[in-house]
Amino acid sequence: MTSKIQKTSKNLGYSKDKVTGLQCLRSSVKWHRLEHIATSLWDVYSGLFGDQAMILAVNSSFVDPSLQFESQLKIIESSFKKVFSIPSLEKVRQMGNSEDDKEDIENLYQNILNMYEDTLLILVSKDLYKLQILKDMAMWMNEDSSYLQERAIVVISRVLSFASRKVRGYASVDAPCLGVLAAELSLLCCHDDVSITQQASLGLHHLLCIAKCQNEDIEKTKSTKYEKHGNHCLLSPSCDTEFVPKVLQRDRAKIVQSVGQTLMPSLLTDFVWNLLMTLSSPNCVTAFKASTILKMTLESHAHKVTMVSKIVDAIYKKLRENSSHVMRQAMLRVTTLLTRTSPKKVIFQLMDYPVPADNTLILMWHAAGSESSVAPHVLKTILLILKGKPGEVHASLQERRRFSLDTTNMMPVAASQALCTLLPVASYKKAVAQFFPQLLMALMLQVFYISELRLVTEDRPFYARDALRVLLNCSGLQQVDIALKKKNCWNQFSEELFHHQGVYLIAKTLSEYNFPQFPETLQYLYKLSVEGPRRSEDSVITVIFFTELLNNFFKDPFPEEFLVLFRNWVNDSNPAVSKLSLQKIANMAPVINEIENVCSLLISILDAFLSKEKTVIIRALLTLRRLLGKLDKVTYSSLCIRIASSYCPLMDHSNEGIRSMAIRHFGELLRDMSHYTWMLNDVVLGGLVPLILFLEDTDISVVKLVSHENYITDLISDTLGFLRSSRIYLRKASVILIGYLAKSGGHLLLRDEIEVMLEAIDRVLWDEDPIIRQLAEITHKIFKEIAHRLTSSHVKQTFRRLFHFIYIKKLKPLYNYNWPNNLASSPMKIKETNGDKEGLTDENSVYMFVKNET
Repeated sequence: MTSKIQKTSKNLGYSKDKVTGLQCLRSSVKWHRLEHIATSLWDVYSGLFGDQAMILAVNSSFVDPSLQFESQLKIIESSFKKVFSIPSLEKVRQMGNSEDDKEDIENLYQNILNMYEDTLLILVSKDLYKLQILKDMAMWMNEDSSYLQERAIVVISRVLSFASRKVRGYASVDAPCLGVLAAELSLLCCHDDVSITQQASLGLHHLLCIAKCQNEDIEKTKSTKYEKHGNHCLLSPSCDTEFVPKVLQRDRAKIVQSVGQTLMPSLLTDFVWNLLMTLSSPNCVTAFKASTILKMTLESHAHKVTMVSKIVDAIYKKLRENSSHVMRQAMLRVTTLLTRTSPKKVIFQLMDYPVPADNTLILMWHAAGSESSVAPHVLKTILLILKGKPGEVHASLQERRRFSLDTTNMMPVAASQALCTLLPVASYKKAVAQFFPQLLMALMLQVFYISELRLVTEDRPFYARDALRVLLNCSGLQQVDIALKKKNCWNQFSEELFHHQGVYLIAKTLSEYNFPQFPETLQYLYKLSVEGPRRSEDSVITVIFFTELLNNFFKDPFPEEFLVLFRNWVNDSNPAVSKLSLQKIANMAPVINEIENVCSLLISILDAFLSKEKTVIIRALLTLRRLLGKLDKVTYSSLCIRIASSYCPLMDHSNEGIRSMAIRHFGELLRDMSHYTWMLNDVVLGGLVPLILFLEDTDISVVKLVSHENYITDLISDTLGFLRSSRIYLRKASVILIGYLAKSGGHLLLRDEIEVMLEAIDRVLWDEDPIIRQLAEITHKIFKEIAHRLTSSHVKQTFRRLFHFIYIKKLKPLYNYNWPNNLASSPMKIKETNGDKEGLTDENSVYMFVKNET
């Protein structure tokens, strides 16, 4: 029996004195004698036997592992309270009446502790996951100082020693409790009792040996990195248990270095979290020790900490519950240290609370940006948040619980308030100068968003506008702020319709005071314009602001690198941007001939004729006409065919204003190019049919077409296409024009051509409009007469063509059709206004233009 026990004990790592103790306790004499001498001690021992039996029974069952561990933990906690509530050994020995009694009582005392330790060893030997019990033991021990802390830490250290030897042959180690346990042991390493300090440091050493095995692959990858930086682990590579880690005793720096380098990120996060929770301990000494170790850890190893947002949120909640927390400064320092390595996570979490921010949150804002080295990172993150639009909910965020107002994205509003707090800080001066252009544009866009959403009320501050003013004052532009205040700009910004004019005023006022940030602002605006804004509405603000800055610092025409932008903006997806660009280009008419790539600029305007937005087409027509009036004839003549061809499709546009303007401008082009008509013959004849049809006039002089007899067939063919138009007046005019063309040029038509034309007219005889049917009958009759006069002789037909070329007869009215008197919708009624011709020259014009066009 003895050899069996020794064998089992050897496998579990038991010492010989434990086996001896078990044998002694089986002595029936001592059993009964101790039961009467030390009743309380014997009750603990017998109760511990029952607890061990239940724990081992559960351990051998097929119960769900989580339920198994939960039930075992409850029993172990009960045993812990029994075992470590026993008085000290000196007091227990006093229960004996003789030396033998005292010796037996001491053996019983030691075996009670050994039995508790044996139970833990058995559990850990089967499953290293159950090392979590040691974490709970450390917590129980700290909760009540009456427990035998020294003896409890000895048990913890021995179990860790056993586990550190056992894991050496393991391919993987599942021990998620190491981070929390390391935090508890780190605090005990700084205990006032030397014996506790020694055992805690030894236990921490064994724990880190386990962690090295758990993280062996990662440590191999990082070993080269640590060597390069001169960092060397303080632990023995072999983790020899004979090595006494004196370096871990009361030396916080060594503890932090060892723990930080050894624990993997998830475990180090648990380590930090446990220390953070300890800051709220009622024991001020323990809380102070925890704060010291916590700050030292984050100063060196904050980059390894995950779950930063959770930590920041916990700090906010603790400080909000108790603003005068004794560890308040320590918690704020933690916020600062986390911001060093994880600015995005910290700032995003701080911006995700209700607006307006409370005093606790403002304190944390200051902490996050308390160092000048952190300021650029904070501003970068805030700028990233300001790219968002208040009230906008992204698909990726819909399932995430948010703390924001009305469950929508109000983080940009919080970011604006944060800037009101952070920008005036002295340590931010350099960073503010560095990011001035980005902050300026971001805040102007936020002002626009807020105004658009009508979120500004009397009881809700306008943080974006206020931050914009703070930015100006912190950047040495106090006079600009004062000037804008005198212009009543700031008070009117809450009005949605004023915002575009407000942007114009800011750009103009900055220019008037020659703001020193102009070069970097212009550079940023150029970069922003080339890359393109995130939202279509953003581009309007950018174009207004950019254009006004250029107007004040450059003479027309702008340098080519800027003209390229305006050329691209002509065909922007946002109609307002297109019209703003066209308006600026139109203002360059007096210097159009000084532009280097004027042809590409004009072609971009022609491309705008294809826009689906009618107001863009009208603006493009007006801009082109204004430029052509100043364009030199050589360049004009090189583009006249392309320009004339672009007018033709617009003559059949669904909008009567566009049709009218295209026809009128087409005529003006012909007048301008009177010396180059030979270049335009094909284009003119191609546009002749729609030109005539859209005149809607009774004085159509069709006879003047005969000078182009070679094109009669083509003209008739083109006109036939309008017979299927959905507009009644077009079908009427087409029928009439085809009749006149056939009457004047019928001698040029062949029989096959007449048959095709008759077939087309036949379909119109069934038109839904009775007047069109009457007109079609007349035209049909004309074609019948022409067909009847045709001869089969080719010679006779040639002679007839020659005769008609020499003698041009004057046609009499064929239809006697009375056109309607009400021509209010006629395209000819639309005229250009003086405003369109002269462009916008002041802020009111810009404002009214954007207001009307958008």
